[in-house]
Amino acid sequence: MNSAAWEKLAALRAELCGLGSAAIAFSGGVDSTFLLRVAKEELGGRVVAVTARSRSFPARELEAAAAFCRAEGVEHVILDCEELDVPGFAENPPDRCYLCKRNLFGQIAALARGRGLAAVLDGTNRDDDADWRPGRRAARELGVRSPLHEAGLGKDEIRALSRAEGLPTADKPSMACLASRFPYGERITAEALDRVGRAEDWLRAAFPGLGQVRVRSHGGTLARIEVSSADIPRLTSRASEISAALRALGFAYVSLDLQGYRTGSMNEPLLAASGPAGHATTRTP
Repeated sequence: MNSAAWEKLAALRAELCGLGSAAIAFSGGVDSTFLLRVAKEELGGRVVAVTARSRSFPARELEAAAAFCRAEGVEHVILDCEELDVPGFAENPPDRCYLCKRNLFGQIAALARGRGLAAVLDGTNRDDDADWRPGRRAARELGVRSPLHEAGLGKDEIRALSRAEGLPTADKPSMACLASRFPYGERITAEALDRVGRAEDWLRAAFPGLGQVRVRSHGGTLARIEVSSADIPRLTSRASEISAALRALGFAYVSLDLQGYRTGSMNEPLLAASGPAGHATTRTP
């Protein structure tokens, strides 16, 4: 790990210490776990982790987030924050993430005010600039801070620093809410979220050690599986078994994406349509 990462960590620690207290939007992923650990070290009992419970957030992730907070001795607040109840969310527009984050951050901000906490923080990092992230607009509107991004930390640096901290999430695959499995404009239902969640759970159980895995749902009938390129041969060798299992969950067709997993693949049509200039406008300094 280069010295620049340590310098960025020092800047992050100074920034957090200067805040005095904070509520952290905590998903249990690589970024928010690292942020919470450093905030705990700098702020002690003046930090609260807040996790949203909803149909789009897998139960296993909620359980892991709660377990980490217990192990760290961090107060953990779980908010019931069902996105399907947010007006417009189920219609799945391109700014779906904005609607979700506006609702979530609004609730966390209210909690922070009630607790007398100085700031609301999230785990956005510098690499998030490269993708379509409408939720960041909600963060700006509600004054949510992104200390990892402000310190200039990217994902690889956060993973390396997480290893140095001995965090169990250092090599954890990236996770996104289950709503990201549907093409924009395709209505999201509780049943559809449950179906893709169960499909991904089955794949993880059937293929121990599987890295990234996504089951993208198209039209409610087609399951498009994304895994890392290195894992594709493992799945093709058991194609019939996988097809049968996912068809039993309600999919009519099952496919394996030969491009492999990539972050935000459902955003590719948006970015392709907007072109380089349009892509640039989605970024936040």
